[in-house]
Amino acid sequence: MNQEQREHIAVITGANAGIGLALTRRLLSENWQVVALNRSGFPQDDREMQEAIKLGRLRIYKTEDLADYASLRRTLEEIKSKERRIDILFNNAGGSFSELSYSKQGREIHYELMTVVPYIILMELKELIKNGRYKTVINTSSSALKFAKEFTIESLERPTSFRKLIGPYATSKLALSLWTQAIAPQLAKDGIKIRSVDPGGNNTLRKGKKSGLPLLVVPLMKLFFSPPTHGAGRLYEGAFGQHRNESGVFLLKGQVAELKFKDQARSVLERIDSIYEREFCLMS
Repeated sequence: MNQEQREHIAVITGANAGIGLALTRRLLSENWQVVALNRSGFPQDDREMQEAIKLGRLRIYKTEDLADYASLRRTLEEIKSKERRIDILFNNAGGSFSELSYSKQGREIHYELMTVVPYIILMELKELIKNGRYKTVINTSSSALKFAKEFTIESLERPTSFRKLIGPYATSKLALSLWTQAIAPQLAKDGIKIRSVDPGGNNTLRKGKKSGLPLLVVPLMKLFFSPPTHGAGRLYEGAFGQHRNESGVFLLKGQVAELKFKDQARSVLERIDSIYEREFCLMS
């Protein structure tokens, strides 16, 4: 029995910082192999990560920009050509931005990165997930979604206003959890389970990186928010805890929670599937 047959394999997007890095450390400590889908590598002075890379237990696939379809497609094709299975996919990459901006495809960047791109990654890697043991997908959502007051596809793609954290960030996370709910029956036909999970409040501030948080939240985060290991633990429990056999649910503080605007879940799924089919799949 070779190493690949013996160990479980997880794909983690945004694995080199914050919650993704803490989750990577935990899984490596439990003898998992981790496939990291990142914009950049791991620090050279991080001996634990560098040793895992050297041993082939941590494999890095870089993309210039997850929200740039050409770059993302090249990276996903590389993963599909080199990996044989995926036991669990953690769609974790994302973040809050400080101002209204748009992707190369012309959609608001939170929505593109945290709603549409996780769907593309799932669809492109689905065959590898079907070959896996756990056949599980965990989408990192947020309790910020409860602040969404209005919700339409049009406002997701091109907002008329911008508010840090409780604006496009919140509605994009809500849209992510809504399509997670809507797609569950379809994935069940292939034996795949999917859940969205709130990782809770974590201090993920990074030195030298502009925060997309409201001004008053920054000092509170520094003083009172948990370290990223807390969020990693929430995602881990979302994958392997008491709700491991459920699909389509949103987990808040480890419990199944209701979603707002769930009557629009099917519309969100149809819209992002259309983007995937018409824009990503038909790229020349």
